[in-house]
Amino acid sequence: MRIAPSDIGLFRFLLEGYDNLGVFTVVNKFKGILLLRYSPHLGREMRTFLKAAATEMNVDVLPSPRKAS
Repeated sequence: MRIAPSDIGLFRFLLEGYDNLGVFTVVNKFKGILLLRYSPHLGREMRTFLKAAATEMNVDVLPSPRKAS
């Protein structure tokens, strides 16, 4: 996913407010690219969270990276 680099702290704060629904890693702090990880059975809750976060900031959901085989 991609957000404005200045919103990374806000995103962390919001995610923590949702009972740490998932975790994220900053892939590129200059472009605001994050790798978001969560349990597959929490997909609906994560989509709800991302919609709520999008009311506070621009959230671009990017395709997930493919795993190397």
